[in-house]
Amino acid sequence: MTAGAQDVDLFVTHQLQQYPKSRLIDIYKSCFQDYMGAEHLVSDTAAVNMYMEQELATTDCGSLMPWYWEPCGVNGNYVRVSLRAVHEGYIPASVLVNAFIASANGGNHPQVEDWAARWHSIITVIDHMQLELPHYDEDKQLIEQLLARGRYAISHSPEYREAYAPHYRIVRRDIFLRDIAPLLPRPSGSPCDAPSPCCDAEE
Repeated sequence: MTAGAQDVDLFVTHQLQQYPKSRLIDIYKSCFQDYMGAEHLVSDTAAVNMYMEQELATTDCGSLMPWYWEPCGVNGNYVRVSLRAVHEGYIPASVLVNAFIASANGGNHPQVEDWAARWHSIITVIDHMQLELPHYDEDKQLIEQLLARGRYAISHSPEYREAYAPHYRIVRRDIFLRDIAPLLPRPSGSPCDAPSPCCDAEE
């Protein structure tokens, strides 16, 4: 395998160890979050704050995964920050909302065509891994149809949502390291065995 293929293999293996109920669309979701960041620009900050308040009010902290953050995809360009960190008082909700908005609205966002090309290189490696994931062919076709329409965002699978109760916000790595990581306890809650540069102390 090439170095890129080794990175994909390592990420997918880790994903399935952490989340054995994952389907291909869950692997895909982490990968596009790593490459594309948040799913859309944020123009209505009041709505973002309101949704955060509602989600916090209706989320049982005991049902969340034990981590406070995890890197996205192969390269960890973005990070998932769990609402657990807010529930447990490490991060004010306003800090997470501001980091999410800054991540969504800042910088240049890649074109969907560029992401499609990147995904095709990823799925080639995954195909060779012969994982026998449930609904693999169905999910693969769904993703291809989505990309053919010039779209890329997709929800977690029902199996993933039921098993892992994902409640998080996507934050760009540099913003996470600057504004959020210093507020979190370490090493507890930090998945530093993950195959990602997000665990580096420096950029």
